[in-house]
Amino acid sequence: MDLGLHGRRVAVAAGTAGLGRACAAALRAEGAQVVLCGSDEGRARTAGEELGADWTVADLTDPEAAAGFVTEATERLGGLDVLVVNGPGPRPGRVADTALDDYRAALDRSLLAVVGMCQAAVPTMAAQGWGRIVAITSLGVRQPYPNLALSNTARAGATGFLRTLAREVAAQGVTVNSVLPGLHDTARVRGVYTDPDALSSALAGVPAGRLGTPEECAALVAFLCSELAGFVTGAAIPVDGGAYAGLL
Repeated sequence: MDLGLHGRRVAVAAGTAGLGRACAAALRAEGAQVVLCGSDEGRARTAGEELGADWTVADLTDPEAAAGFVTEATERLGGLDVLVVNGPGPRPGRVADTALDDYRAALDRSLLAVVGMCQAAVPTMAAQGWGRIVAITSLGVRQPYPNLALSNTARAGATGFLRTLAREVAAQGVTVNSVLPGLHDTARVRGVYTDPDALSSALAGVPAGRLGTPEECAALVAFLCSELAGFVTGAAIPVDGGAYAGLL
């Protein structure tokens, strides 16, 4: 299936590992031009060289730096067609153990950084009458995860922003969607579930009975970035092995 992405100009945030790297690889495989970023220069360079992508360093916990990544990618590419919004999640913790200042930091990295990246991307996309924004958030926005109070809170706010933006820019040929990963085999999930028994307990709630692979999530992201997905916007789609139990 030709996704119509050959030659498209793409920015992938946090593209050095896990889901972000898998997305960068999937889009490069479709012939897209990709600029990725990471917080560590060595890892960003390695990912870029291995994937055949351009790379840069950006601190995505800082909303202004996150927006600056998109601006830099646009300049390097000579325009921008696709933005994959991604970033490091807040630390684990229960509400009872989380200070107010921790919420401010979480909102910076998982809400305001999302806003900043989208604000930097939309004017270029709208002016050309075509664009795709796909954000990687979390199943926690639909079905909050235990011990992830900060992520559940900040990413839910990001989902509200993304759906609002989707309605505002749809007539300009720009789609805005999000994917909601469940438990995937990434360093982030392994870091949260350091106890094998805890991971086994979490997987008991996944009908598929296993961790997803980053490539499975990236395949959906690539489709949402494609020509074929032009009538899909404002969606928040779980990629979770059936873990989400709600009807809507």
